[in-house]
Amino acid sequence: MFDPREKIALFIDGANLYSTAKAIGFDIDYKRLLKEFQSKGYLLRAYYYTALVEEQEYSSIRPLIDWLDYNGYKVVTKPVKEFVDSTGRRKIKGNMDIELAVDAMQLVDQVDHVVLFSGDGDFRSLVEALQRRGRKVSVVSTLQTQPPMIADDLRRQADHFIELSTLMQRVGRDPNERPQRMMEDDPEGLMDEDY
Repeated sequence: MFDPREKIALFIDGANLYSTAKAIGFDIDYKRLLKEFQSKGYLLRAYYYTALVEEQEYSSIRPLIDWLDYNGYKVVTKPVKEFVDSTGRRKIKGNMDIELAVDAMQLVDQVDHVVLFSGDGDFRSLVEALQRRGRKVSVVSTLQTQPPMIADDLRRQADHFIELSTLMQRVGRDPNERPQRMMEDDPEGLMDEDY
Protein backbone atom coordinates (compact mmCIF):
# COMPACT_ATOMS: atom_id res chain seq x y z
CA MET A 1 0.00 0.00 0.00
CA PHE A 2 2.89 2.40 0.82
CA ASP A 3 6.01 2.72 -1.29
CA PRO A 4 9.06 3.90 0.73
CA ARG A 5 9.92 6.30 -2.11
CA GLU A 6 6.59 8.11 -1.82
CA LYS A 7 6.14 11.62 -0.49
CA ILE A 8 3.25 11.40 1.97
CA ALA A 9 0.98 14.07 3.45
CA LEU A 10 -1.43 13.48 6.34
CA PHE A 11 -4.68 15.43 6.57
CA ILE A 12 -6.33 14.92 9.96
CA ASP A 13 -9.91 15.98 10.60
CA GLY A 14 -9.26 16.42 14.33
CA ALA A 15 -12.81 16.19 15.65
CA ASN A 16 -13.61 13.21 13.43
CA LEU A 17 -10.45 11.28 14.38
CA TYR A 18 -10.96 12.02 18.07
CA SER A 19 -14.56 10.74 18.05
CA THR A 20 -13.64 7.71 15.92
CA ALA A 21 -10.80 6.68 18.25
CA LYS A 22 -13.03 7.17 21.31
CA ALA A 23 -15.80 5.10 19.70
CA ILE A 24 -13.47 2.11 19.34
CA GLY A 25 -11.90 2.63 22.75
CA PHE A 26 -8.45 4.15 22.44
CA ASP A 27 -6.58 7.43 22.50
CA ILE A 28 -4.21 8.51 19.76
CA ASP A 29 -0.58 9.04 20.70
CA TYR A 30 0.23 11.73 18.12
CA LYS A 31 3.98 11.30 18.46
CA ARG A 32 3.64 7.60 17.61
CA LEU A 33 1.24 8.44 14.78
CA LEU A 34 3.84 10.71 13.19
CA LYS A 35 6.56 8.05 13.57
CA GLU A 36 4.29 5.39 12.06
CA PHE A 37 3.86 7.34 8.83
CA GLN A 38 7.46 8.58 8.75
CA SER A 39 8.43 4.90 8.59
CA LYS A 40 6.29 4.37 5.48
CA GLY A 41 7.89 6.95 3.19
CA TYR A 42 8.97 10.59 3.17
CA LEU A 43 6.42 12.40 5.34
CA LEU A 44 6.28 15.86 3.79
CA ARG A 45 3.49 17.35 5.96
CA ALA A 46 1.06 16.36 8.70
CA TYR A 47 -1.90 18.73 8.98
CA TYR A 48 -4.32 18.74 11.92
CA TYR A 49 -7.62 20.66 11.58
CA THR A 50 -9.89 21.72 14.42
CA ALA A 51 -12.28 24.50 15.36
CA LEU A 52 -11.87 26.33 18.68
CA VAL A 53 -14.28 28.20 20.93
CA GLU A 54 -12.54 31.58 21.33
CA GLU A 55 -14.52 32.97 24.26
CA GLN A 56 -13.56 30.14 26.61
CA GLU A 57 -10.81 31.08 29.03
CA TYR A 58 -9.55 27.48 28.98
CA SER A 59 -10.16 24.94 26.25
CA SER A 60 -9.42 21.27 26.97
CA ILE A 61 -8.08 20.93 23.43
CA ARG A 62 -5.60 23.85 23.73
CA PRO A 63 -2.77 21.76 25.30
CA LEU A 64 -3.07 19.23 22.46
CA ILE A 65 -3.05 21.96 19.81
CA ASP A 66 0.02 23.58 21.35
CA TRP A 67 1.83 20.23 21.62
CA LEU A 68 1.04 19.30 18.00
CA ASP A 69 2.19 22.72 16.79
CA TYR A 70 5.62 22.26 18.44
CA ASN A 71 6.03 18.60 17.47
CA GLY A 72 5.85 18.26 13.71
CA TYR A 73 2.23 19.03 12.85
CA LYS A 74 0.88 21.98 10.91
CA VAL A 75 -2.15 22.94 12.99
CA VAL A 76 -5.01 24.73 11.25
CA THR A 77 -7.71 26.22 13.45
CA LYS A 78 -10.61 28.59 13.14
CA PRO A 79 -13.13 29.90 15.64
CA VAL A 80 -16.47 28.13 15.91
CA LYS A 81 -19.53 30.07 14.84
CA GLU A 82 -22.48 30.46 17.16
CA PHE A 83 -26.03 30.71 15.88
CA VAL A 84 -29.61 30.24 17.02
CA ASP A 85 -31.56 27.51 15.21
CA SER A 86 -35.20 27.68 14.15
CA THR A 87 -36.35 26.41 17.55
CA GLY A 88 -34.46 29.17 19.36
CA ARG A 89 -31.67 26.93 20.68
CA ARG A 90 -28.10 28.19 20.67
CA LYS A 91 -25.84 26.00 18.53
CA ILE A 92 -22.19 26.04 17.54
CA LYS A 93 -20.68 25.10 14.20
CA GLY A 94 -17.02 24.48 13.48
CA ASN A 95 -16.55 22.66 10.20
CA MET A 96 -13.01 22.55 8.78
CA ASP A 97 -13.79 20.64 5.54
CA ILE A 98 -13.11 23.56 3.18
CA GLU A 99 -9.75 24.42 4.79
CA LEU A 100 -8.64 20.78 4.58
CA ALA A 101 -9.76 20.44 0.94
CA VAL A 102 -8.05 23.68 -0.14
CA ASP A 103 -4.76 22.69 1.55
CA ALA A 104 -4.88 19.20 -0.01
CA MET A 105 -5.40 20.63 -3.50
CA GLN A 106 -2.61 23.18 -2.99
CA LEU A 107 -0.17 20.43 -1.94
CA VAL A 108 -1.24 17.89 -4.59
CA ASP A 109 1.73 18.54 -6.90
CA GLN A 110 4.26 17.97 -4.10
CA VAL A 111 3.01 14.58 -2.83
CA ASP A 112 2.47 11.05 -4.14
CA HIS A 113 0.17 9.71 -1.42
CA VAL A 114 -2.44 11.56 0.63
CA VAL A 115 -3.66 9.98 3.87
CA LEU A 116 -6.99 11.38 5.05
CA PHE A 117 -8.03 10.76 8.64
CA SER A 118 -11.80 11.16 8.41
CA GLY A 119 -14.90 9.14 7.67
CA ASP A 120 -16.89 12.18 6.51
CA GLY A 121 -18.59 11.44 3.19
CA ASP A 122 -18.25 15.11 2.21
CA PHE A 123 -14.61 14.33 1.39
CA ARG A 124 -15.49 11.88 -1.42
CA SER A 125 -15.24 14.65 -4.04
CA LEU A 126 -11.85 15.73 -2.68
CA VAL A 127 -10.54 12.16 -2.87
CA GLU A 128 -11.77 11.88 -6.46
CA ALA A 129 -10.14 15.22 -7.40
CA LEU A 130 -6.80 14.12 -5.88
CA GLN A 131 -6.99 10.83 -7.76
CA ARG A 132 -7.67 12.65 -11.05
CA ARG A 133 -4.38 14.47 -10.42
CA GLY A 134 -2.63 11.08 -10.21
CA ARG A 135 -2.36 10.82 -6.43
CA LYS A 136 -2.96 7.74 -4.32
CA VAL A 137 -5.40 8.37 -1.47
CA SER A 138 -5.77 6.30 1.70
CA VAL A 139 -8.59 6.97 4.14
CA VAL A 140 -8.29 6.12 7.85
CA SER A 141 -11.49 5.51 9.82
CA THR A 142 -13.44 2.54 11.19
CA LEU A 143 -16.08 0.01 10.30
CA GLN A 144 -16.07 -1.29 13.89
CA THR A 145 -18.93 0.93 15.10
CA GLN A 146 -22.67 0.74 14.48
CA PRO A 147 -23.24 2.56 12.23
CA PRO A 148 -19.71 2.68 10.76
CA MET A 149 -17.84 5.97 11.26
CA ILE A 150 -16.82 5.99 7.60
CA ALA A 151 -19.28 6.87 4.84
CA ASP A 152 -19.59 4.02 2.36
CA ASP A 153 -19.05 6.25 -0.70
CA LEU A 154 -15.83 7.66 0.79
CA ARG A 155 -14.50 4.17 1.50
CA ARG A 156 -15.34 3.05 -2.04
CA GLN A 157 -13.67 6.12 -3.59
CA ALA A 158 -10.40 5.74 -1.67
CA ASP A 159 -7.55 3.74 -3.16
CA HIS A 160 -6.99 2.16 0.25
CA PHE A 161 -9.06 1.99 3.42
CA ILE A 162 -7.06 1.75 6.65
CA GLU A 163 -9.07 0.43 9.58
CA LEU A 164 -8.11 2.64 12.53
CA SER A 165 -8.32 -0.28 14.97
CA THR A 166 -5.47 -2.03 13.08
CA LEU A 167 -3.22 0.92 14.02
CA MET A 168 -4.17 0.73 17.70
CA GLN A 169 -1.05 -1.18 18.77
CA ARG A 170 1.27 1.20 16.92
CA VAL A 171 -0.35 4.62 17.46
CA GLY A 172 -2.65 4.19 20.45
CA ARG A 173 -2.16 4.69 24.13
CA ASP A 174 -4.15 3.53 27.11
CA PRO A 175 -6.72 6.22 27.93
CA ASN A 176 -6.44 5.38 31.64
CA GLU A 177 -2.74 6.01 32.01
CA ARG A 178 -0.21 8.49 30.78
CA PRO A 179 2.89 6.59 29.68
CA GLN A 180 6.24 7.52 31.25
CA ARG A 181 7.65 8.02 27.77
CA MET A 182 5.08 10.78 27.13
CA MET A 183 5.96 12.52 30.39
CA GLU A 184 9.64 12.49 29.48
CA ASP A 185 8.86 13.90 26.03
CA ASP A 186 6.53 16.48 27.56
CA PRO A 187 8.21 17.79 30.72
CA GLU A 188 6.02 20.87 30.90
CA GLY A 189 2.86 18.75 30.88
CA LEU A 190 1.51 20.19 27.63
CA MET A 191 -0.34 17.01 26.75
CA ASP A 192 -3.79 16.97 28.30
CA GLU A 193 -4.90 13.68 29.87
CA ASP A 194 -8.04 13.81 27.74
CA TYR A 195 -6.13 13.46 24.46
